[in-house]
Amino acid sequence: MKIGILSRDPELYSTRRLYEAAIIRGHQARIIDPLRCYMTIASERPTIHYKGDELCGFDAIIPRIGASITFYGTAVVRQFEMMNVYSVNESVAISRSRDKLRSLQLLSREGIGLPVTGFAHSTQYTQDLIARVGGAPLVVKLLEGTQGIGVVLTETRKAAESVIEAFKGLKAQILVQEFIQEAHGADIRCLVVGGKVVAAMKRQGAEGEFRSNIHRGGKASTVRLTPAERVTAVKAARIMGLNVAGVDILQSDRGPIVMEVNSSPGLEGIETITGKDVADAIIHFIEKHTRPGKTKTRGRG
Repeated sequence: MKIGILSRDPELYSTRRLYEAAIIRGHQARIIDPLRCYMTIASERPTIHYKGDELCGFDAIIPRIGASITFYGTAVVRQFEMMNVYSVNESVAISRSRDKLRSLQLLSREGIGLPVTGFAHSTQYTQDLIARVGGAPLVVKLLEGTQGIGVVLTETRKAAESVIEAFKGLKAQILVQEFIQEAHGADIRCLVVGGKVVAAMKRQGAEGEFRSNIHRGGKASTVRLTPAERVTAVKAARIMGLNVAGVDILQSDRGPIVMEVNSSPGLEGIETITGKDVADAIIHFIEKHTRPGKTKTRGRG
């Protein structure tokens, strides 16, 4: 098969591992910067061009679309779908997972454990909103934040009101969320491929840090999932419509709590800690779901 890996940086660990895994399994692979693609949108023959050449003959693509380029990146993925190229994660699923509010609403509808979350347009009802998520301490989170950026733990109601007012003054869209104290600054990252958890690790925040992101100094270790955690991760990925997903779970007194479902999870930390070949699992999944000249995905939404 001919597989395209949509990534802005060919030197990133995840990009390199996917490329290597495809080559090892006997496929052609090409790394494509989505921002350097341009498209011809036509009913009879939609096309994608890259550095002056037409991109054609691809059987599958692996989107590694960063949050900062979601709009254009998903447009490129959608164009490949219109050309009947199989995408391991469809454009509509990527867009859905990037919308934090929409994700929470979809997950809550299906009974997935979540932190109690508040959302409002006006600051007129801030005190009531704070009370409805359980009061302080609570988390104030930017809708557009990634890797723990734009996530603030407020210890008191007054502090929460001040942070909310500040964010709203900048015209930012925010969520307020219940703080899960019993998680003690740790979470579990589950890597789901094709409806199965293929690897999982526990991330512990640095001393005095409630965010567990490794980018922010967190430490990772192997973890044995409970059946409830495994089922929650798989179900969350399915609800988002993602074949490949990183599902972040907190361990709470009322069971697994999903914090985020990521459509482009990094592979370096989880492969290093667990020793699992996640990149190979992704390529194997593609092999099972597409064949040269015969793909399943059609552009939708």
